[in-house]
Amino acid sequence: MDKKKKIYLIGFMGSGKTSTGKKLSAILGWESIDLDKYVEVVAGKTIPEIFAEEGEAGFRKRESDALRALEAKNNCVISTGGGTACSNENIDYMLSTGYVVYLKLNPGQLKSRLVSGKVERPLLRGLDERQLLEFIKNKLESRESFYGKADIVVEGIIRDYRSVAMTIVNAMK
Repeated sequence: MDKKKKIYLIGFMGSGKTSTGKKLSAILGWESIDLDKYVEVVAGKTIPEIFAEEGEAGFRKRESDALRALEAKNNCVISTGGGTACSNENIDYMLSTGYVVYLKLNPGQLKSRLVSGKVERPLLRGLDERQLLEFIKNKLESRESFYGKADIVVEGIIRDYRSVAMTIVNAMK
């Protein structure tokens, strides 16, 4: 593999970044880091609490700071938040310090996963299923220019993690 010793998983909320990160890191023998959990540990509060107290801008600042705090880490798979890659500074930083993988699902797949999900998502509070689908479509459209910069795109729900891991490892050579 080349000098890049990190894999960043990016994509919309509910795309499977955290689950994929755990499985990829196990296959590669690397550490798995969930950026949202890291932010919570550093802040000493949950993401919903951060959103309530500091708003989305405060959370995004903490998220960017956390990303850079992991600079010295190597041999790790970092599962980012859905919006982490959605600034030029963050996506460029990730591309320069690691290998960026976009987990791309269509709006219908994302809606199904988010409706059945157990994780509290501050940005989705109060949305019914129709509003949720519209929200997903609009956000995906605005984020695609960032997500599309990834080194590799994995489309659809992952069923064979070993195959995805080998695709990524081969692309990193």
